[in-house]
Amino acid sequence: MRIGTLATADGVRAVALQNGALLELDGSVRELIQAGPAAIAQAIERSPRAHPYEPSKLLTPIPDPGKVLAIGRNFAAHIEEIKGASMAGKPVIFARFRTSLCAPFAPIYRPRVSVQMDWEAELAVVIGRRGRYIPEDQAMDHVFGYCAFNDISIRDYQDHTPQWTPGKNFDGSGPFGPLIVSKDEVPEPGNLDVSCIVILADGTEEVRQAANTSLLLWSIPQLIAYISEFTTLEPGDVIATGTPAGVGKGRNPQVWLEPGQTMITRVENVGEMRNQVVEERTSGA
Repeated sequence: MRIGTLATADGVRAVALQNGALLELDGSVRELIQAGPAAIAQAIERSPRAHPYEPSKLLTPIPDPGKVLAIGRNFAAHIEEIKGASMAGKPVIFARFRTSLCAPFAPIYRPRVSVQMDWEAELAVVIGRRGRYIPEDQAMDHVFGYCAFNDISIRDYQDHTPQWTPGKNFDGSGPFGPLIVSKDEVPEPGNLDVSCIVILADGTEEVRQAANTSLLLWSIPQLIAYISEFTTLEPGDVIATGTPAGVGKGRNPQVWLEPGQTMITRVENVGEMRNQVVEERTSGA
């Protein structure tokens, strides 16, 4: 099943994709995830209304995630391309705020305080069952499903101090979606192609990133086990598993996203997002 959140004439609604249409569901996406797949199937059966699939009306799949935790330096080639980076003995983890998320087909605003907007395509894991101190061999029992994610980074702000929080949390800088795909539809999350393509203003397409989740240094079960040692994972929490090589910061010369370009984030069997880069207005986006 594929569920998410839609902007309708009557307000924000949880929806499920069925036969090319989006069916309204009772409750929020977080509530549905907590209720479980059987309850979601029942909600689909009693759906009161269907909407055409219009990508531009999709919102972030979970408008109110309790936690969004992102993993840094989880591909060896990405570590190698970043000057001065090294592999840590444990997963590198940072938090993203709810306000930093962006709808899967919404514009992303290059902030007026920086031009160093960089792309980072990733697979995101959505937690489905509460747990603390989760054993690695039971970790996948706590997964509900998967999304595409792009951990757009404002590199100069990321590098102002050893703490990455500012550069990873500019408002609306993290496209997330397009829908949450339940884990039964993604039987091998450890073997998915992940890519980022940028369409230039003249229409030229450039593949900026292309890799596979089989190259993750810390696997999904390992990440869940480690994270749950220090925090309780809850339904609707999100873990972005890390980006592969090919980012703009690692190039010579360095390359950044520019207004007028469109960024495509793809995760095999999960989905595709398209976000146009727009210059932030002087008064704010």
